[in-house]
Amino acid sequence: MNTNLSIKIISIIVPVYNEVNLVSLQIEEIESVEIPFQKEIIIIDDGSTDGTKEVLKGFQHRHKVIFLDRNQGKGFAIRQGLKEATGDVIIIQDADLEYNPKEYSVLIEPILSGDADVVYGSRFITVFPRRVLYYSHYVANKLVTFISNLLTGLNLSDMETGFKVFTRKVAQEISPKLKSKRFGIEPEITALISKAGYRIYEVGISYRGRTYGQGKKINWKDGVAALWHIIRFNIFS
Repeated sequence: MNTNLSIKIISIIVPVYNEVNLVSLQIEEIESVEIPFQKEIIIIDDGSTDGTKEVLKGFQHRHKVIFLDRNQGKGFAIRQGLKEATGDVIIIQDADLEYNPKEYSVLIEPILSGDADVVYGSRFITVFPRRVLYYSHYVANKLVTFISNLLTGLNLSDMETGFKVFTRKVAQEISPKLKSKRFGIEPEITALISKAGYRIYEVGISYRGRTYGQGKKINWKDGVAALWHIIRFNIFS
């Protein structure tokens, strides 16, 4: 790993909603990752009702933990996390164990080397293990990425990835413009960084996907909504 001496703190934003069985394991994974920078872990509980809130209270003494009064969506939680982040690099990390914190060094390398302002972790251009699950989800991901690419002019392979990384400058510039409350945050972020002309890289990542029985929350309605958000944020914003 090339080390950029101007980078001292990596902020990791973890939006959480009803992950009582997994959130402790996810936070412990993040804590155990060895990178040559201070880690600032920011956890946003999005109005959980399954006991997650009580679990997260046990982490308040060593991390920033924000409790929202009611569920407002992943996008809203990420927006709150961006307001709190003080790091030189910001990573968005889902709390459901699908994305592996051990790959932080892979994700941030293009930024450390000075090549990128933004990095997307792709589940589809990877040599890492990727759990094989729903074909319908694969098709939906490819469709929304294709339409997003048509409107942004980018050639991303995985616009909907839950592993996104930004320099502090990018995060500060896009954060006040974000409006999405739910999963529309992914196409909105992509539209904003495309319009601003930031340097975007993709790196391959592993993916430990979950079934609905294991707690996966996104569904076909979110896929339909994503198409609208792509059009909305690329054409009407």
